Amino acid sequence: MSIRTVDDLMNLLADCEDAWDMPDRSGDPVDILDHDRQCAELLRRDFPDDEELQVAGLVHDIGHLLRPGDDAGHGRHGADAVRGLLGERVARLVELHVVAKRYLVATDAVHAERLSASSRRTLVAQGGALSEDQVRAFRHDPEFAAAVALRRADDAGKVVGLEVAPLESWRPVVERVVERAAQRAAERVARG
Repeated sequence: MSIRTVDDLMNLLADCEDAWDMPDRSGDPVDILDHDRQCAELLRRDFPDDEELQVAGLVHDIGHLLRPGDDAGHGRHGADAVRGLLGERVARLVELHVVAKRYLVATDAVHAERLSASSRRTLVAQGGALSEDQVRAFRHDPEFAAAVALRRADDAGKVVGLEVAPLESWRPVVERVVERAAQRAAERVARG
């Protein structure tokens, strides 16, 4: 599935209300929409000038809705769905949030201990902790710091009852990210 318009994206996000990362609801204690909005809010607070990172937080788990039960592939499915609309960077961050989890488990014992039961369970399907070579390679990725920030927000954005901005309040931010992505795509075409 490829999301083509802001309206389509906002509708898909709205469909994440009362949809869960695990079909049997044994995973995170909040639904996907609440979780994604909490992540986006944390990223807006900590990275107010990086709207692409914020939007990546807003959409990072839509792969759970697109392909229920595919924990290992949910980052890739979400990235593939938003790439054409939100641009390569947002898509890459969505995909990398799973790699960043594996990185943090490999490099931060405290972080690994604090993973939710659901995150520990899905870690196995996602390939477990990164190897030393994979850690080194990931640290050289241009999006390393942003992906780790997204992952930390992902782990923190699971608070039952937390009040966050309504989904529709994110529309102007999403529209700006879409506009910048379209401008970059047009510049690439013009360069040939």
